[in-house]
Amino acid sequence: MINKQGLWFITLFSLILILGIYYATMPDNSLTVFSENAIDNSAMIEVTESDTIIAMKVEEEEKILSEIENARNILLDVSSSSNEKNKAYETLMLLNTKKGKVLEIEEMLKKKFNINSCVKIDNNKITITSSSKDEGTSMANKIINEVQSLYQDQMYITVKFEG
Repeated sequence: MINKQGLWFITLFSLILILGIYYATMPDNSLTVFSENAIDNSAMIEVTESDTIIAMKVEEEEKILSEIENARNILLDVSSSSNEKNKAYETLMLLNTKKGKVLEIEEMLKKKFNINSCVKIDNNKITITSSSKDEGTSMANKIINEVQSLYQDQMYITVKFEG
């Protein structure tokens, strides 16, 4: 049985696929006419730093959700072995823990440093991308020390400032 999220994903993916095929099969001259009309009739769109952070968060969230869905499918599959189900369960637990840590780090950075950030955790590597413009190495060091204080083991923490 397909759930609502799955149905929405299939619908949006199909729409993107159809538009991509339509775009690829359009003659070149109609593309130039379309792009000239678009430039003449529309205002320039501004992309702010928070938009890039939000886009990065959505991309990471989609990646995690697809991994969760794969693990759930293995757990619910009758033909899966108990070893596969155990690995899928461990993956689900790891992803949930990882998601909780990401939220904890983002909230901590918002409270202590008043910055919006996107946090990605991959094993012992943590990448923090912030929308702040004016920050330097001293702020990056403070962020690294605060995040490291949340972990017992040594983590490899990278801080990037987008702006």
